Amino acid sequence: MKNRLLGQWIEKQLADRPLRANSLIITIYGDMIAPHGGTVWLGGLIRLVEPLGFHPRTVRTSVFRLSREKWLVSEQIGRRSYYSLTAMGRRRFEHAFHRIYDDAPVAWDGDWQVVLTPGVGLTPALRDALRKELLWEGYVAVAPGVLVHPSGQTEALLDILQIAGAHDKVVVLKAKTLGALSSRPLKELVDQCWNLDKVVAEYQSFIDRFRSVARALRGASTLDPEQCFIIRTLLMHEFRRVQLRDPSLPRQLLPDDWQGDTARTMCRDIYQLCWGKTEAHLMRMLETADGPLPRAAKSFHARFGGIVTDEAEPGLLHTN
Repeated sequence: MKNRLLGQWIEKQLADRPLRANSLIITIYGDMIAPHGGTVWLGGLIRLVEPLGFHPRTVRTSVFRLSREKWLVSEQIGRRSYYSLTAMGRRRFEHAFHRIYDDAPVAWDGDWQVVLTPGVGLTPALRDALRKELLWEGYVAVAPGVLVHPSGQTEALLDILQIAGAHDKVVVLKAKTLGALSSRPLKELVDQCWNLDKVVAEYQSFIDRFRSVARALRGASTLDPEQCFIIRTLLMHEFRRVQLRDPSLPRQLLPDDWQGDTARTMCRDIYQLCWGKTEAHLMRMLETADGPLPRAAKSFHARFGGIVTDEAEPGLLHTN
């Protein structure tokens, strides 16, 4: 039986915040389909997202566009189309996974990643594309042709350079902070380069939006699988959007009352309340060319510091 309060919240969210199909499908593939192997029948995906207000034609158009953008690849078997994550799509998700599901490291030793983009070797189009990818990863330009990030992930940076075709056209250095890691000039540099006030406002909007649904979920005696799927989808769609605008700075460089901590705790709690019913719903709605959707990989249960598994929920025990 569907919960009335949750139903009202869902209805309001879908009315107030229209969803873009392309972006939403990326969220669903990353959060829900990737742990189950990354491949599903298009017809099942269409059924799955119908309660979110998407017409079948819209879904077909979106997966076609995502295929052209190298996120997905299709395979025709008989009259059915199956869409899988590409290798590049998986790499993009892996970068996002750490920022979305892992807690930020507490300790920072003062290391910086530095990327120098010299004028020779990089076309204007390639330089702009690389700059966009690095800014998305949390880097900032501190001078023309110089982008930096404290405690940037080396593997993620090398992947970005490889995908952009710039791995042999830029200079990558490591720098070290000399002196106190929380000095006033360093904090002033952070305030000047990263617009943390905007990130704080985004986190506060997220908290305000999901506070009532967290309360309703905790007070519900039973939960409906489809409602849990919709809530988890909206939750991760919004948290992904906000989190990927967060430059992921070390804790020493952030304000003491960092709203990102509150938002992450709320997201983790709602995810924990919804995940089991959602997984059961996915197993019923989606299928692959080999039959039922595979169970989620073990790595899925490490999200947000560890998901508590309810083994009484049918079809959720992982074997891989």
